[in-house]
Amino acid sequence: MNKFLRVTFCVCLSITLSIVSVRPAAAQSDPLPSWNDTAAKKNIESFVDRVTKDGGPDFVPPAERIATFDNDGTLWVESPVYTQIAFAFDRIKEMAPQHHEWKTKQPYKGILEDDRKAIAASGEKGLVEITLATSTGITDAEFEKSVSDWMAKSHDQRFNQHYNELIYQPMVELLAYLRSNGFKTFIVSGGEQEFMRPWAEKAYGIPPEQILGSTMKTQFEMRDGQPILMRLPQINFVDDGPGKPVGINEFIGRRPILAFGNSDGDLQMLEWTAAGLGPRLMLLLHHTDSVREYAYDRQSSVGRLDKALDEAIAKGWTVVSMKDDWKKVFAFQP
Repeated sequence: MNKFLRVTFCVCLSITLSIVSVRPAAAQSDPLPSWNDTAAKKNIESFVDRVTKDGGPDFVPPAERIATFDNDGTLWVESPVYTQIAFAFDRIKEMAPQHHEWKTKQPYKGILEDDRKAIAASGEKGLVEITLATSTGITDAEFEKSVSDWMAKSHDQRFNQHYNELIYQPMVELLAYLRSNGFKTFIVSGGEQEFMRPWAEKAYGIPPEQILGSTMKTQFEMRDGQPILMRLPQINFVDDGPGKPVGINEFIGRRPILAFGNSDGDLQMLEWTAAGLGPRLMLLLHHTDSVREYAYDRQSSVGRLDKALDEAIAKGWTVVSMKDDWKKVFAFQP
């Protein structure tokens, strides 16, 4: 190769490598690529910029950058039925051969016969009963295994995806964005704590010790010389509605500066966050997309958003419209 060709080749190679190396960086420059460039995204980015600007008037030390997120309907799908309820229904069918009395006793009979009217008629009391029947009287390790096994094999009917894949891609990006800016992210959910812990770290990057939820009473015992934790058939703490600020105070010990929910069950967590001193960001996810997910709010029996929506509008909280503010909902969607 003569000198001219060598120089030409080197210049072309240098330009090509520069283009290749720049393209991925440009593509990844936006930390929230699944969000549309709307007011909601701008509010989030502006808030993060303000609280992380060292020397700025709204600077918040990293230790105080606490962000709390509801789980059902905020980080993953909750409609048409809460995922833990779907788990409990499947557990009833799996356990039925050992409980012949369930064939004639409600709400078990309704579940075994897929009788939705009978299940609905049992109300909240019936749901609590089946939750206790399917998740207590066993050790914490046995329950964790039952959750993990169910997650590995069960599919949502509409999307035909494993339930732990029905997580919202924009929220996964937001969690990572906050952590990259010194935030500590927590799940504060009405769902059961031990139901979330086996899979949530892989899904959201949130470790078990930063997951707060409703809990069952648990008792230390010795079995065959080995220590175990036995799950008793009794609810210990309900981490929903007014229980959320109580749980945050008891287990986190710091008031959040950012809170994200989607229903009236998150209202008190948002109010508690808003009442603190200094910069605050309160967000509500509004399910407005019946094509890519579901559309529901004030009249829904699952994840009802009524009083919290009114308060968000009145107080200028950020309401995120799934339809308008998100480019995509799930990672598996185009």
